[in-house]
Amino acid sequence: MSSTESPRVPAVIAAATPTPGAVEVAEGERLRSVGLPGLTLSVRARPGAYEGLPPALYVHGLGGSSQNWSALMSLLDDAVDGEAVDLPGFGDSPPPDDGDYSVTGHARAVIRYLDAQGRGPVHLFGNSLGGAIATRVAAARPDLVRTLTLVSPALPEIRVQRTALPTGLLAVPGVAPLFTRLTKEWTPEQRVRGVMALCYGDPNRVTPEGFRVAVGEMERRLQLPYFWDAMARSARGVVNAYTLGGQHGLWRQAERVLAPTQLIYGGRDLLVSYRMAARAARAFRDSRLLTLPDAGHVAMMEYPGTVATAFRELLADTEALKKRRGSANSAGDAASDASGTDDHTTLGS
Repeated sequence: MSSTESPRVPAVIAAATPTPGAVEVAEGERLRSVGLPGLTLSVRARPGAYEGLPPALYVHGLGGSSQNWSALMSLLDDAVDGEAVDLPGFGDSPPPDDGDYSVTGHARAVIRYLDAQGRGPVHLFGNSLGGAIATRVAAARPDLVRTLTLVSPALPEIRVQRTALPTGLLAVPGVAPLFTRLTKEWTPEQRVRGVMALCYGDPNRVTPEGFRVAVGEMERRLQLPYFWDAMARSARGVVNAYTLGGQHGLWRQAERVLAPTQLIYGGRDLLVSYRMAARAARAFRDSRLLTLPDAGHVAMMEYPGTVATAFRELLADTEALKKRRGSANSAGDAASDASGTDDHTTLGS
């Protein structure tokens, strides 16, 4: 059965299945649904505090949602007009009609959204799987990306950390259903604590309110019939992307990115190795690197203020460089005009 087919269950059982609760929306945010051919995306918007701010798009990682960016979005609403997308099959977005959960498929969904909304070029953010997706978008469509900010991007590693292997195992056919059966007695609270232990450098940084929101989201997801299928297929997509070579390889794609890039890595990341930071800094041609020794896999949730400051510096430097280039071009045009006038005067005398 595909992820888009309705399960064949008796009507009485289907009627008894609980309806997933509403998605949490923070103060100042708006949630809307955007329909595209074969695809419906849920988008969390944090409008800019001022008119005319440049647009930004935030892309979450495997098993995440647009909620992962709420803290950072609230800190940057005076700098950008922010939107965070729920990837197909995650958050409040239903599965894609074609069942394509590959990195390229997710990147195509992001590109289609940006093209349909006419929001590009954007300041593009990505975490983990979202970092791999954002890298593909920036490489394939440089016209859509102003700057690129990657938090623990899921780029291929020769030696994967042992702590990341359980996540990779989800890509193996049959593992997701087995895991579902083995953990059916786990409470949402237990699941959330497990996720936070894996993703946070220090789970104690999670506030009681943050834990409450995460538990509510976990309860909602577990009621979705396609949740584990989306997880397994997306994990398989990451593994497949790791094995691609040539022009389609993620490291080769990183080398093609033209946008100024901010890289952020956590020293306590159990999913993306800290040792990959230096390689990433070499691969992205116009990049800067921020390493946070105490951060885990989701620095934008653990240290949103630090990540916001890093982006502001990237933005300021990018704007300053643009102005310098504009001034240099204007000076060059003026010199050419003056030279042309002198030549004309000489020829006419």
